[in-house]
Amino acid sequence: MVKVLCTICARGGSKGVKNKNVRLLHGKPLIAYTIEQAKESGLFEHIVISTDSDLIATVAQEYGAEVFFKRSEEMASDTAGKLDVIKDAFLRSEAHYQTTFDYLIDLDATAPLRNVQDIIDSYQQFLKDDNDNLITAMPSRRSPYFNLVEVDGAGKVALSKKLESGIVRRQDAPKSYDMNASIYIWKRNTLLDESTLFLEKTGLYVMPEERSIDIDTELDFEFVEFLMRKQNA
Repeated sequence: MVKVLCTICARGGSKGVKNKNVRLLHGKPLIAYTIEQAKESGLFEHIVISTDSDLIATVAQEYGAEVFFKRSEEMASDTAGKLDVIKDAFLRSEAHYQTTFDYLIDLDATAPLRNVQDIIDSYQQFLKDDNDNLITAMPSRRSPYFNLVEVDGAGKVALSKKLESGIVRRQDAPKSYDMNASIYIWKRNTLLDESTLFLEKTGLYVMPEERSIDIDTELDFEFVEFLMRKQNA
């Protein structure tokens, strides 16, 4: 039987939006949406929270997630990498449950607009394409070939990426995508052996913009709340 672990990583030291993971969003703590989506997907026996916050741990358990460890100060610092945090939660889970998981799906608590079908469909795509890992994204609003620019050390402004033949319409540029920090999927060995997100067999699951907002600022929070109210009107 294939075993898939779900992790939700939510530290308490958010700077953009204070206490955002447990802040009420349209009547529920932000983290509750992701926990409920994970449960409804039916993919997981265990939904594990990695957090350094007792408050987040308590709220997460109230909504049915499992919290059996407290994230270390090192893993909860501003400099801790997301991949290292996920690996830490994965290895702790294998030791705690005394089992070997085949795959890991990490769901970001700050992306509550994803739906359950996104979780299921991205996992099915991952399996079908035999990816080593998979990320989610939305079609980008800006193109590095058309209207994204960079400034070098000398102050020269130029397009981020250049084509041999110039283009006059964004629609003619190669397709580009914005990562939406919503769903990450890994094969076990890939997760434990690799230290980078982008590999030869990294898959991409494309989601629409209206389900791709990652809450990082107060404006993001207010916009997501507006969309939820509109959807439920």
